Amino acid sequence: MPPNLILYAVPFFLISVLIEGYFLYREQCDRIEIKDSFTSIALGLGNLASGLITKTIMAGIFWYLYENFNIFTLDGSAWWMWVLAFFADDLSYYWFHREAHLIRYFWASHKVHHSSEKYNLASALRQTWTGNITFSYVFYLWMPIVGFHPIVIIIMQQISLLYQYWIHTETIGKMWRPFEYIFNTPSHHRVHHGSDVEYLDCNYAGILIIWDRIFGTFVEETHRPKYGLVENVNTYNPVKIAFGEWIAIGKDVFANPKYALGYIFGKPGWSHDGSRKTAQEMKKEI
Repeated sequence: MPPNLILYAVPFFLISVLIEGYFLYREQCDRIEIKDSFTSIALGLGNLASGLITKTIMAGIFWYLYENFNIFTLDGSAWWMWVLAFFADDLSYYWFHREAHLIRYFWASHKVHHSSEKYNLASALRQTWTGNITFSYVFYLWMPIVGFHPIVIIIMQQISLLYQYWIHTETIGKMWRPFEYIFNTPSHHRVHHGSDVEYLDCNYAGILIIWDRIFGTFVEETHRPKYGLVENVNTYNPVKIAFGEWIAIGKDVFANPKYALGYIFGKPGWSHDGSRKTAQEMKKEI
């Protein structure tokens, strides 16, 4: 296994959360909630703990595919391989992230990250406990097959996650225009975390916002978003947040077994009788 860069970054995460929290509490109290921040930290620590097992399994699958099905063998000492790995990882993340918003099975894990009604560095730590268990890394399986070494893949995944930490803040406005055009920034990601109908299901980028521009999912920040979910969880209990959507799926399937596949793999908000609405349906209304 490669070094766990996220674990090494934990002290920086906690210190920066405290510093930002101090200034937000002193100057803009409505942008931080102590209980909410502690919930985010608890979910982040739970993600690290569950990852000790689930990420080992993920790495094992990457190794198996690399050893038995690789088409090429890419030289890890070549600079161009790392450039290719960067773009390959970032594109894989884009499609994972996009489908995590469009398929309820993946949304059940990813919903955790969007459950805070505040947008600050602490909210970046609000991570799923079930993502790897439910094989969300399926979008990366092509990488070992084409010859990217498993260690390279895991390092790139960690770099992507580290980059995305700093963009969870309202203390940074819009940045230099060329940078905003190419990279994911706090402005772009604030839109992604908005529950405003016009902000739903957009800006899926990890590091490069160009994927959203290419695939037509980019939305510019025009006003301060209303953060959280269309229907908020209304709890600070990390266990309820981590498993709440899975329980909701189970209830829907039990109550409507005939439509089980729709409730599991349909879009979030889908219902067989139209009693709920998907993001696309809400957008059509406006």
